[in-house]
Amino acid sequence: AGQAMLASLALLVGLPLALAAEDPSCTPLVPVTFDNTTIPGILGKWVYITGGSKYPPHVAEMKVVKYAVFSFFPGSHEDELDVIESMRVNETCVVRNTSKIQIFQRNSTLMHVDDQVVSTAELIQSDKDLLILKHFNANFPGLSLSARTPNVSKEHLEEFSAHMRCLGFTEEEVFFTSEKVRTPPQGGRGDAQTCRPPRVSSTVTQTSQGAFST
Repeated sequence: AGQAMLASLALLVGLPLALAAEDPSCTPLVPVTFDNTTIPGILGKWVYITGGSKYPPHVAEMKVVKYAVFSFFPGSHEDELDVIESMRVNETCVVRNTSKIQIFQRNSTLMHVDDQVVSTAELIQSDKDLLILKHFNANFPGLSLSARTPNVSKEHLEEFSAHMRCLGFTEEEVFFTSEKVRTPPQGGRGDAQTCRPPRVSSTVTQTSQGAFST
């Protein structure tokens, strides 16, 4: 049930969002201007951290996603990506070996197609190790934050929180994945180890590149 959110497509649970009652200066969300470095820059693994949506089906999904990772690979066309996804929904592991993302470079938009469910998002300018997507589903706004590692700095979290506030989200409408699941104890496997996407061998990757992720 959580796959559509990753057109989207890891945080310190319990860390309060710095959502003030009012913010006199909202920094606008600026879409990335696509060039020949944009797509290569987002290839590889991302860990879903947090997000919020006004789209009721996605709100229900975000409440139960405890851990999620996804990886982008080149597709068979220059305007397409392959995606491998893995997530823990409550106590259930959900793995999708392949889904597709269509790339629309003129308007900095990515469209995730999964079982006939279409989710559209803009890629927002941010740190190179962050992936911020502004989602559009049936005209309901949403925003998600993913990162190259399970941990995100306090400064980046506060910046994302400010964006959420400026979009009209309250603290209760923003959902984090579980720190316990994302960061297993040192020396132990932990829950996160049991819900990872399948390893992609070089052969599979080459096949994806020849044939070709939130």
